[in-house]
Amino acid sequence: MRIMGLDLGEKTIGVAMSDPLGITAQGVEVIRRTRKEKEREELARLIREYEVDEIVLGYPKNMNGTLGERAKLTEVFAEELREGYLLPVKLWDERLSTIGAQRALLEADLSRAKRKKVIDKMAAVFILQGYLNSK
Repeated sequence: MRIMGLDLGEKTIGVAMSDPLGITAQGVEVIRRTRKEKEREELARLIREYEVDEIVLGYPKNMNGTLGERAKLTEVFAEELREGYLLPVKLWDERLSTIGAQRALLEADLSRAKRKKVIDKMAAVFILQGYLNSK
């Protein structure tokens, strides 16, 4: 059983995947959000390739726990995933996931340009790993 972790952004979707046992998360890729049809095809390809059974989607709550506009857009996207791929979709609190990813990349001494290319993928890893650790 594999679980896909997603970090939904305005311009990109970071993708992470669990190992078959559901213990660790690894970054897979970053999907550019140019056309809805194209991003859906990419997600479908990854779901088939990795035999995904469940999706965990980062849920952008405000620091005080309230829900803003981004959270509402995420809820709509989650419902589209459920209907489009017929898989369970869990919303997972993503507060501080991007900050954690940035710190990890800084500690790895990556240049700003390289960090920019992988930050969304790393945020997806933090989201998915948090979910896996909670199980």
